[in-house]
Amino acid sequence: MTLHKAPEDSATTRRSFVKGAIALGAAPSISAAGQQVPPPSATVDDRTYWIEIVRRVSQPLLEAVSRTQLRATMPVEAAPGLEEDRRKSTYLEAFGRLLSGLAPWLESDVHDKTEATLQAQYREWARIGLRNGTNPSSPDYMNFGATPQSVVDAAFLVLGILRAPRQLWELLDRNTRANLVKALQATRQVLPGQSNWLLFSAMVEAGLCFMGEWWDALRVDYAIQMHKEWFVGDGTYGDGAHFHWDYYNSFVIQPMLMQVLDTVPPRSAMWTAFKPIVLERARRYAAIQERMISPEATFPAIGRSLTYRFGAFHLLSDISLRRQLPEPVSPEQVRCALTAVMRRMIERPGTFDSKGWLTIGFAGHQPHMGETYISTGSLYLCAAAWLPLGLPPSDIFWSGPAKPWTEAKIWGGEDTPTDHASSV
Repeated sequence: MTLHKAPEDSATTRRSFVKGAIALGAAPSISAAGQQVPPPSATVDDRTYWIEIVRRVSQPLLEAVSRTQLRATMPVEAAPGLEEDRRKSTYLEAFGRLLSGLAPWLESDVHDKTEATLQAQYREWARIGLRNGTNPSSPDYMNFGATPQSVVDAAFLVLGILRAPRQLWELLDRNTRANLVKALQATRQVLPGQSNWLLFSAMVEAGLCFMGEWWDALRVDYAIQMHKEWFVGDGTYGDGAHFHWDYYNSFVIQPMLMQVLDTVPPRSAMWTAFKPIVLERARRYAAIQERMISPEATFPAIGRSLTYRFGAFHLLSDISLRRQLPEPVSPEQVRCALTAVMRRMIERPGTFDSKGWLTIGFAGHQPHMGETYISTGSLYLCAAAWLPLGLPPSDIFWSGPAKPWTEAKIWGGEDTPTDHASSV
Protein backbone atom coordinates (compact mmCIF):
# COMPACT_ATOMS: atom_id res chain seq x y z
CA MET A 1 0.00 0.00 0.00
CA THR A 2 1.04 3.60 -0.46
CA LEU A 3 1.84 4.89 3.00
CA HIS A 4 1.42 8.49 4.08
CA LYS A 5 1.87 10.30 7.36
CA ALA A 6 -1.14 9.66 9.58
CA PRO A 7 -3.08 12.46 11.21
CA GLU A 8 -2.16 13.33 14.80
CA ASP A 9 -5.44 11.91 16.16
CA SER A 10 -5.42 8.17 16.81
CA ALA A 11 -1.72 8.19 16.00
CA THR A 12 -0.99 4.97 17.82
CA THR A 13 -3.74 3.14 15.98
CA ARG A 14 -2.59 4.53 12.66
CA ARG A 15 0.99 3.43 13.29
CA SER A 16 -0.27 -0.05 14.14
CA PHE A 17 -2.23 -0.16 10.90
CA VAL A 18 0.80 0.87 8.87
CA LYS A 19 2.93 -1.83 10.48
CA GLY A 20 0.23 -4.40 9.80
CA ALA A 21 -0.13 -3.29 6.21
CA ILE A 22 3.60 -3.60 5.65
CA ALA A 23 3.62 -7.05 7.22
CA LEU A 24 0.71 -8.18 5.08
CA GLY A 25 2.42 -7.08 1.90
CA ALA A 26 5.92 -8.22 2.82
CA ALA A 27 5.52 -11.90 2.05
CA PRO A 28 7.06 -12.93 -1.29
CA SER A 29 4.61 -13.81 -4.04
CA ILE A 30 4.54 -17.01 -6.03
CA SER A 31 4.81 -16.89 -9.80
CA ALA A 32 2.59 -18.93 -12.10
CA ALA A 33 5.45 -21.41 -12.43
CA GLY A 34 5.58 -21.82 -8.67
CA GLN A 35 8.80 -19.89 -8.18
CA GLN A 36 9.25 -17.41 -5.37
CA VAL A 37 9.45 -13.82 -6.58
CA PRO A 38 10.17 -10.63 -4.64
CA PRO A 39 7.19 -8.76 -3.17
CA PRO A 40 6.12 -5.47 -4.75
CA SER A 41 8.29 -2.56 -3.74
CA ALA A 42 6.96 -0.39 -0.92
CA THR A 43 6.96 2.44 -3.46
CA VAL A 44 4.47 0.65 -5.72
CA ASP A 45 1.10 2.30 -5.24
CA ASP A 46 -2.15 0.42 -4.91
CA ARG A 47 -3.39 1.16 -8.44
CA THR A 48 -0.16 -0.13 -9.95
CA TYR A 49 -0.53 -3.29 -7.90
CA TRP A 50 -4.16 -3.73 -9.02
CA ILE A 51 -3.10 -3.38 -12.65
CA GLU A 52 -0.52 -6.10 -12.12
CA ILE A 53 -3.26 -8.37 -10.73
CA VAL A 54 -5.39 -7.53 -13.78
CA ARG A 55 -2.50 -8.51 -16.03
CA ARG A 56 -1.77 -11.79 -14.26
CA VAL A 57 -5.39 -12.92 -14.32
CA SER A 58 -6.46 -11.56 -17.72
CA GLN A 59 -3.49 -12.05 -20.01
CA PRO A 60 -3.77 -15.79 -20.74
CA LEU A 61 -7.51 -15.57 -21.38
CA LEU A 62 -7.63 -12.44 -23.51
CA GLU A 63 -4.57 -13.40 -25.53
CA ALA A 64 -6.04 -16.83 -26.26
CA VAL A 65 -9.44 -15.52 -27.33
CA SER A 66 -7.77 -12.91 -29.56
CA ARG A 67 -6.02 -15.74 -31.42
CA THR A 68 -9.08 -17.99 -31.63
CA GLN A 69 -7.26 -20.34 -29.27
CA LEU A 70 -9.43 -20.19 -26.16
CA ARG A 71 -10.95 -23.65 -26.54
CA ALA A 72 -7.62 -25.06 -27.63
CA THR A 73 -5.55 -23.74 -24.74
CA MET A 74 -7.74 -23.02 -21.70
CA PRO A 75 -7.73 -25.92 -19.24
CA VAL A 76 -11.03 -27.15 -17.88
CA GLU A 77 -10.76 -28.03 -14.22
CA ALA A 78 -14.03 -29.25 -12.74
CA ALA A 79 -15.43 -31.87 -10.38
CA PRO A 80 -14.17 -35.33 -11.40
CA GLY A 81 -16.21 -36.70 -14.27
CA LEU A 82 -17.82 -33.37 -15.15
CA GLU A 83 -15.02 -31.87 -17.24
CA GLU A 84 -16.63 -32.59 -20.61
CA ASP A 85 -20.02 -31.31 -19.48
CA ARG A 86 -18.52 -28.05 -18.22
CA ARG A 87 -16.74 -27.51 -21.54
CA LYS A 88 -20.14 -26.57 -22.96
CA SER A 89 -20.24 -23.42 -20.82
CA THR A 90 -16.84 -22.67 -19.31
CA TYR A 91 -15.51 -20.48 -22.14
CA LEU A 92 -18.43 -18.06 -22.06
CA GLU A 93 -18.17 -18.07 -18.27
CA ALA A 94 -14.54 -17.03 -18.40
CA PHE A 95 -14.93 -14.33 -21.05
CA GLY A 96 -18.21 -12.82 -19.85
CA ARG A 97 -17.18 -12.67 -16.21
CA LEU A 98 -13.77 -11.21 -16.97
CA LEU A 99 -15.26 -8.45 -19.11
CA SER A 100 -17.90 -7.60 -16.51
CA GLY A 101 -15.11 -6.62 -14.12
CA LEU A 102 -12.65 -5.15 -16.61
CA ALA A 103 -15.21 -3.00 -18.41
CA PRO A 104 -15.07 0.26 -16.39
CA TRP A 105 -11.29 0.30 -16.75
CA LEU A 106 -11.51 -0.43 -20.49
CA GLU A 107 -13.93 2.50 -20.83
CA SER A 108 -11.89 4.96 -18.77
CA ASP A 109 -9.28 7.53 -19.80
CA VAL A 110 -5.82 6.42 -18.72
CA HIS A 111 -2.78 8.67 -18.98
CA ASP A 112 0.00 6.58 -17.46
CA LYS A 113 1.89 5.19 -20.46
CA THR A 114 2.43 1.69 -19.14
CA GLU A 115 -1.16 1.30 -18.00
CA ALA A 116 -2.52 2.88 -21.20
CA THR A 117 -0.51 0.46 -23.36
CA LEU A 118 -1.96 -2.53 -21.53
CA GLN A 119 -5.45 -1.02 -21.69
CA ALA A 120 -5.23 -0.47 -25.45
CA GLN A 121 -4.16 -4.06 -25.98
CA TYR A 122 -6.95 -5.45 -23.80
CA ARG A 123 -9.56 -3.27 -25.50
CA GLU A 124 -8.56 -4.71 -28.86
CA TRP A 125 -8.45 -8.28 -27.60
CA ALA A 126 -11.84 -7.89 -25.92
CA ARG A 127 -13.46 -6.74 -29.17
CA ILE A 128 -11.82 -9.59 -31.08
CA GLY A 129 -13.11 -11.94 -28.41
CA LEU A 130 -16.64 -10.60 -28.88
CA ARG A 131 -16.30 -11.18 -32.61
CA ASN A 132 -14.95 -14.72 -32.24
CA GLY A 133 -17.19 -15.69 -29.34
CA THR A 134 -20.46 -14.73 -31.06
CA ASN A 135 -19.63 -16.01 -34.55
CA PRO A 136 -21.18 -19.50 -34.95
CA SER A 137 -18.48 -20.34 -37.51
CA SER A 138 -15.62 -19.54 -35.13
CA PRO A 139 -13.72 -22.31 -33.29
CA ASP A 140 -14.25 -20.18 -30.17
CA TYR A 141 -18.02 -19.73 -30.50
CA MET A 142 -19.39 -19.73 -26.96
CA ASN A 143 -22.59 -21.79 -27.22
CA PHE A 144 -25.22 -19.19 -26.38
CA GLY A 145 -28.48 -20.90 -25.52
CA ALA A 146 -27.02 -24.40 -25.65
CA THR A 147 -27.10 -24.86 -21.87
CA PRO A 148 -28.99 -23.20 -18.98
CA GLN A 149 -25.66 -21.83 -17.80
CA SER A 150 -25.37 -19.73 -20.94
CA VAL A 151 -28.01 -17.25 -19.74
CA VAL A 152 -25.95 -16.67 -16.59
CA ASP A 153 -22.84 -15.69 -18.43
CA ALA A 154 -24.59 -13.92 -21.28
CA ALA A 155 -25.87 -11.68 -18.47
CA PHE A 156 -22.36 -11.07 -17.17
CA LEU A 157 -21.23 -10.32 -20.73
CA VAL A 158 -24.07 -7.79 -21.08
CA LEU A 159 -23.08 -6.29 -17.73
CA GLY A 160 -19.62 -5.69 -19.15
CA ILE A 161 -20.97 -4.13 -22.34
CA LEU A 162 -23.22 -1.79 -20.37
CA ARG A 163 -20.25 -0.76 -18.24
CA ALA A 164 -18.15 -0.03 -21.35
CA PRO A 165 -20.65 0.94 -24.05
CA ARG A 166 -18.16 2.68 -26.31
CA GLN A 167 -15.35 0.13 -26.17
CA LEU A 168 -17.51 -3.00 -26.16
CA TRP A 169 -20.44 -1.94 -28.37
CA GLU A 170 -20.02 1.24 -30.36
CA LEU A 171 -16.63 0.22 -31.75
CA LEU A 172 -17.78 -3.24 -32.82
CA ASP A 173 -18.22 -3.91 -36.53
CA ARG A 174 -21.73 -4.40 -37.91
CA ASN A 175 -21.49 -8.20 -38.23
CA THR A 176 -20.27 -8.63 -34.66
CA ARG A 177 -23.12 -6.49 -33.38
CA ALA A 178 -25.64 -8.59 -35.30
CA ASN A 179 -24.10 -11.84 -34.06
CA LEU A 180 -24.08 -10.55 -30.50
CA VAL A 181 -27.78 -9.70 -30.66
CA LYS A 182 -28.59 -13.16 -32.04
CA ALA A 183 -26.48 -14.79 -29.35
CA LEU A 184 -28.33 -12.97 -26.58
CA GLN A 185 -31.71 -13.76 -28.13
CA ALA A 186 -30.76 -17.45 -28.21
CA THR A 187 -30.61 -17.52 -24.40
CA ARG A 188 -34.35 -16.75 -24.16
CA GLN A 189 -35.06 -20.46 -24.41
CA VAL A 190 -33.64 -20.86 -20.90
CA LEU A 191 -36.34 -20.75 -18.22
CA PRO A 192 -34.79 -19.17 -15.10
CA GLY A 193 -35.59 -20.52 -11.66
CA GLN A 194 -37.20 -18.61 -8.81
CA SER A 195 -33.95 -17.19 -7.53
CA ASN A 196 -31.24 -14.72 -8.54
CA TRP A 197 -31.49 -16.36 -11.98
CA LEU A 198 -34.44 -14.09 -12.77
CA LEU A 199 -31.94 -11.25 -12.93
CA PHE A 200 -29.88 -13.02 -15.59
CA SER A 201 -32.84 -13.04 -17.95
CA ALA A 202 -33.64 -9.45 -17.01
CA MET A 203 -30.05 -8.38 -17.69
CA VAL A 204 -30.11 -9.96 -21.14
CA GLU A 205 -33.32 -8.05 -21.93
CA ALA A 206 -31.76 -4.83 -20.61
CA GLY A 207 -28.83 -5.42 -22.96
CA LEU A 208 -31.13 -5.90 -25.94
CA CYS A 209 -32.96 -2.72 -24.93
CA PHE A 210 -29.65 -0.84 -24.90
CA MET A 211 -28.79 -2.27 -28.32
CA GLY A 212 -32.02 -0.89 -29.81
CA GLU A 213 -33.65 -4.30 -30.20
CA TRP A 214 -37.07 -5.49 -29.04
CA TRP A 215 -36.88 -6.42 -25.38
CA ASP A 216 -39.27 -8.28 -23.13
CA ALA A 217 -40.41 -5.86 -20.43
CA LEU A 218 -42.33 -8.66 -18.71
CA ARG A 219 -39.14 -10.59 -17.95
CA VAL A 220 -37.64 -7.43 -16.51
CA ASP A 221 -40.73 -6.57 -14.52
CA TYR A 222 -41.03 -10.06 -13.05
CA ALA A 223 -37.41 -10.01 -11.85
CA ILE A 224 -37.85 -6.59 -10.27
CA GLN A 225 -41.19 -7.45 -8.66
CA MET A 226 -39.92 -10.68 -7.15
CA HIS A 227 -36.80 -9.07 -5.71
CA LYS A 228 -38.95 -6.38 -4.22
CA GLU A 229 -40.86 -9.15 -2.44
CA TRP A 230 -37.71 -11.06 -1.47
CA PHE A 231 -36.14 -8.24 0.54
CA VAL A 232 -35.45 -9.55 4.05
CA GLY A 233 -34.22 -6.35 5.72
CA ASP A 234 -31.03 -4.44 6.49
CA GLY A 235 -29.79 -4.12 2.93
CA THR A 236 -30.24 -7.81 2.11
CA TYR A 237 -32.38 -9.84 -0.32
CA GLY A 238 -33.26 -13.49 -0.14
CA ASP A 239 -32.07 -15.66 -2.99
CA GLY A 240 -35.63 -16.53 -3.79
CA ALA A 241 -38.04 -16.60 -0.90
CA HIS A 242 -35.39 -17.48 1.68
CA PHE A 243 -32.26 -15.85 3.03
CA HIS A 244 -28.98 -17.62 2.20
CA TRP A 245 -25.70 -17.18 4.05
CA ASP A 246 -23.54 -16.60 1.00
CA TYR A 247 -22.29 -13.73 -1.17
CA TYR A 248 -24.97 -13.78 -3.86
CA ASN A 249 -26.27 -10.37 -2.83
CA SER A 250 -22.88 -9.19 -4.05
CA PHE A 251 -22.02 -11.69 -6.78
CA VAL A 252 -25.29 -11.11 -8.65
CA ILE A 253 -28.38 -9.69 -7.00
CA GLN A 254 -27.63 -6.10 -6.09
CA PRO A 255 -25.20 -5.14 -8.89
CA MET A 256 -27.49 -6.58 -11.56
CA LEU A 257 -30.64 -5.13 -10.03
CA MET A 258 -29.07 -1.66 -10.04
CA GLN A 259 -27.77 -2.04 -13.60
CA VAL A 260 -31.11 -3.23 -14.98
CA LEU A 261 -32.89 -0.27 -13.40
CA ASP A 262 -30.18 2.07 -14.71
CA THR A 263 -30.58 0.75 -18.26
CA VAL A 264 -34.24 0.18 -19.09
CA PRO A 265 -36.67 3.09 -19.52
CA PRO A 266 -39.14 3.53 -16.64
CA ARG A 267 -42.02 1.51 -18.07
CA SER A 268 -43.58 1.23 -14.62
CA ALA A 269 -44.11 3.71 -11.79
CA MET A 270 -42.98 0.93 -9.48
CA TRP A 271 -39.60 0.76 -11.24
CA THR A 272 -39.13 4.50 -10.82
CA ALA A 273 -40.04 4.45 -7.14
CA PHE A 274 -38.00 1.33 -6.44
CA LYS A 275 -34.74 2.55 -8.02
CA PRO A 276 -33.58 4.90 -5.19
CA ILE A 277 -34.58 2.29 -2.63
CA VAL A 278 -32.44 -0.30 -4.40
CA LEU A 279 -29.48 2.09 -4.27
CA GLU A 280 -29.89 2.80 -0.56
CA ARG A 281 -30.11 -0.89 0.22
CA ALA A 282 -26.98 -1.50 -1.85
CA ARG A 283 -25.13 1.21 0.06
CA ARG A 284 -26.04 -0.47 3.34
CA TYR A 285 -24.94 -3.88 2.08
CA ALA A 286 -21.65 -2.34 0.90
CA ALA A 287 -21.07 -1.02 4.42
CA ILE A 288 -21.71 -4.51 5.79
CA GLN A 289 -19.28 -5.98 3.29
CA GLU A 290 -16.55 -3.54 4.27
CA ARG A 291 -17.04 -4.53 7.93
CA MET A 292 -16.62 -8.19 7.03
CA ILE A 293 -12.95 -7.66 6.13
CA SER A 294 -10.89 -8.55 9.17
CA PRO A 295 -7.78 -6.64 10.32
CA GLU A 296 -5.77 -9.48 8.74
CA ALA A 297 -7.54 -8.95 5.37
CA THR A 298 -9.56 -12.17 5.55
CA PHE A 299 -13.32 -12.56 5.26
CA PRO A 300 -15.67 -15.40 6.23
CA ALA A 301 -15.48 -18.44 3.98
CA ILE A 302 -19.20 -19.05 4.15
CA GLY A 303 -21.76 -20.13 1.59
CA ARG A 304 -21.46 -21.41 -1.94
CA SER A 305 -19.30 -20.24 -4.86
CA LEU A 306 -16.36 -19.26 -2.65
CA THR A 307 -14.02 -20.06 -5.51
CA TYR A 308 -14.98 -16.71 -7.04
CA ARG A 309 -12.46 -15.44 -4.47
CA PHE A 310 -12.46 -11.64 -4.10
CA GLY A 311 -15.34 -11.44 -6.57
CA ALA A 312 -17.31 -11.66 -3.32
CA PHE A 313 -16.80 -7.88 -3.12
CA HIS A 314 -18.54 -7.12 -6.41
CA LEU A 315 -21.09 -4.88 -4.73
CA LEU A 316 -18.62 -3.01 -2.53
CA SER A 317 -16.57 -2.32 -5.66
CA ASP A 318 -19.65 -1.26 -7.62
CA ILE A 319 -20.74 1.20 -4.92
CA SER A 320 -17.18 2.54 -4.84
CA LEU A 321 -17.23 3.04 -8.61
CA ARG A 322 -20.54 4.88 -8.30
CA ARG A 323 -19.05 7.11 -5.56
CA GLN A 324 -21.96 6.12 -3.31
CA LEU A 325 -20.15 4.76 -0.26
CA PRO A 326 -22.10 5.55 2.92
CA GLU A 327 -20.68 7.40 5.89
CA PRO A 328 -18.41 6.67 7.63
CA VAL A 329 -16.89 4.34 5.01
CA SER A 330 -14.24 6.26 3.07
CA PRO A 331 -13.00 5.40 -0.42
CA GLU A 332 -9.42 5.26 0.87
CA GLN A 333 -10.20 2.60 3.47
CA VAL A 334 -12.06 0.51 0.90
CA ARG A 335 -9.06 0.73 -1.44
CA CYS A 336 -6.72 -0.41 1.32
CA ALA A 337 -9.04 -3.23 2.39
CA LEU A 338 -9.56 -4.57 -1.13
CA THR A 339 -5.86 -4.29 -1.92
CA ALA A 340 -4.98 -6.30 1.16
CA VAL A 341 -7.62 -8.97 0.43
CA MET A 342 -6.54 -9.34 -3.20
CA ARG A 343 -2.89 -9.52 -2.25
CA ARG A 344 -3.58 -12.16 0.36
CA MET A 345 -5.54 -14.31 -2.10
CA ILE A 346 -3.76 -13.78 -5.41
CA GLU A 347 -0.30 -14.47 -4.01
CA ARG A 348 -1.32 -17.67 -2.29
CA PRO A 349 0.67 -20.61 -3.75
CA GLY A 350 -1.44 -22.66 -6.15
CA THR A 351 -3.77 -19.83 -7.23
CA PHE A 352 -2.46 -20.17 -10.80
CA ASP A 353 -1.44 -23.25 -12.73
CA SER A 354 1.90 -23.53 -14.51
CA LYS A 355 0.58 -21.57 -17.53
CA GLY A 356 -1.05 -18.77 -15.56
CA TRP A 357 -4.69 -19.93 -15.53
CA LEU A 358 -6.71 -19.68 -12.33
CA THR A 359 -7.25 -22.87 -10.37
CA ILE A 360 -10.26 -23.85 -8.27
CA GLY A 361 -9.89 -22.63 -4.71
CA PHE A 362 -10.42 -19.83 -2.22
CA ALA A 363 -6.94 -19.47 -0.71
CA GLY A 364 -4.77 -21.35 -3.17
CA HIS A 365 -5.69 -24.56 -4.97
CA GLN A 366 -8.58 -26.25 -3.14
CA PRO A 367 -10.49 -28.30 -5.73
CA HIS A 368 -12.91 -29.75 -3.18
CA MET A 369 -14.26 -26.23 -2.60
CA GLY A 370 -15.71 -26.21 -6.11
CA GLU A 371 -19.37 -27.12 -6.49
CA THR A 372 -20.49 -29.26 -9.43
CA TYR A 373 -21.27 -26.12 -11.45
CA ILE A 374 -17.76 -24.72 -10.93
CA SER A 375 -15.10 -24.98 -13.62
CA THR A 376 -12.10 -22.93 -14.69
CA GLY A 377 -14.21 -20.33 -16.44
CA SER A 378 -16.33 -19.73 -13.34
CA LEU A 379 -13.33 -18.45 -11.41
CA TYR A 380 -12.96 -15.29 -13.48
CA LEU A 381 -15.79 -13.63 -11.57
CA CYS A 382 -12.96 -12.50 -9.28
CA ALA A 383 -12.61 -9.65 -11.80
CA ALA A 384 -15.73 -8.02 -10.30
CA ALA A 385 -13.56 -6.55 -7.53
CA TRP A 386 -11.67 -4.41 -10.07
CA LEU A 387 -14.53 -2.00 -10.86
CA PRO A 388 -12.90 0.99 -9.09
CA LEU A 389 -10.21 0.96 -11.78
CA GLY A 390 -12.83 2.85 -13.78
CA LEU A 391 -12.21 5.81 -11.47
CA PRO A 392 -9.40 8.15 -12.57
CA PRO A 393 -6.11 8.08 -10.62
CA SER A 394 -6.95 11.59 -9.37
CA ASP A 395 -10.10 10.31 -7.64
CA ILE A 396 -9.80 10.15 -3.86
CA PHE A 397 -10.28 6.39 -4.04
CA TRP A 398 -6.77 6.20 -5.53
CA SER A 399 -5.13 9.48 -4.54
CA GLY A 400 -6.17 9.67 -0.88
CA PRO A 401 -3.79 8.60 1.89
CA ALA A 402 -3.94 5.05 3.20
CA LYS A 403 -6.54 4.52 5.90
CA PRO A 404 -7.40 1.50 8.05
CA TRP A 405 -10.67 -0.20 7.27
CA THR A 406 -13.37 -0.52 9.91
CA GLU A 407 -12.34 -3.79 11.57
CA ALA A 408 -8.70 -2.69 11.63
CA LYS A 409 -9.77 0.48 13.44
CA ILE A 410 -11.95 -1.34 15.96
CA TRP A 411 -9.50 -4.13 16.76
CA GLY A 412 -6.74 -1.53 16.91
CA GLY A 413 -8.56 0.16 19.77
CA GLU A 414 -9.78 3.21 17.87
CA ASP A 415 -13.05 4.72 19.07
CA THR A 416 -15.49 4.30 16.16
CA PRO A 417 -19.19 5.02 15.58
CA THR A 418 -21.66 2.24 16.31
CA ASP A 419 -23.25 0.27 13.50
CA HIS A 420 -27.02 0.24 13.00
CA ALA A 421 -29.42 -1.58 10.70
CA SER A 422 -30.93 0.29 7.79
CA SER A 423 -34.62 1.17 7.90
CA VAL A 424 -35.01 1.29 4.10
